Amino acid sequence: MTHAHHGHSHGPANYGRAFAVGITLNVAFVLLELTSGFLSRSLALVADAGHNASDVLGLLISWGAYVLARRKPSARYTYGLRRSSILASLANAVLLFMAVGALLVEAVRRFGHPEPVAAGTVMWVAAVGIVINAVTAYLFASGSKHDLNLRSAFQHMAADALVSLGVVIAGALIAFTGWLWLDPTISLLVAAVILLGTWGLLRESVNLSLDAVPEGVDPGAIKAYLAALPGVVEVHDLHVWGMSTTETALTVHLVMPRGIPNDTFYTQVQHELHDEFGIEHATLQVEYGGADACRYAPDHVV
Repeated sequence: MTHAHHGHSHGPANYGRAFAVGITLNVAFVLLELTSGFLSRSLALVADAGHNASDVLGLLISWGAYVLARRKPSARYTYGLRRSSILASLANAVLLFMAVGALLVEAVRRFGHPEPVAAGTVMWVAAVGIVINAVTAYLFASGSKHDLNLRSAFQHMAADALVSLGVVIAGALIAFTGWLWLDPTISLLVAAVILLGTWGLLRESVNLSLDAVPEGVDPGAIKAYLAALPGVVEVHDLHVWGMSTTETALTVHLVMPRGIPNDTFYTQVQHELHDEFGIEHATLQVEYGGADACRYAPDHVV
């Protein structure tokens, strides 16, 4: 039996700086939105400030997980703390759903009790939000392709930029028409955008938390590859799961009656699993088969 871990990273290494910059910008914007929202009596601004505040907390959680995931293994945490990135993604998704619930309650209440809105203030504050959220999203754009934790930060910021654009449009329409119902209506649209952007994040985070095969990894293709290896007559006890939001692990039993051809077999298989399927940490157990069949041979046995 042998195993290997092939470490590699995607995108810029200094995401710690990206988190620091993004959090600073968004804290400043939250304070600006809250102040302007209360002065202008705009639910859209106050609600969006609350949403952005939850994003600041989300960025803090993601940053903490980003740091913890890079800690070395210990005698107690033999895989290190890589899984913290999965927990952070799940926490961010839940946090956003809670924010949506609060937003929906207040929007419904405002429909029954509309209040005047300073449309000009709403427009220029939201315009600032477009810039800040777009810049923050850009900081995580490259890492979002390969890391669910960074993707959660990117999705939040990108969605907020679109939401801020919607607030600008609402402010312009209110100024032109005087229709106060547009304010809570835009708040409902904000909620819809958050839900659409968060559902996939929640689903994938829950799946990774339950040790599901990460999205984009085909266990059937992996099993077919292993079964086609020279000398392999059976593949069983195959397990593929996410060690973190960036690393995938695999364990498998290979039945090879003639034994391993040479020591380079393990190295070749592990490199090919890494290059073809993105498996970072592979553990292979070779068996001779025969009368003493492996108790884990049936697929339904764990």
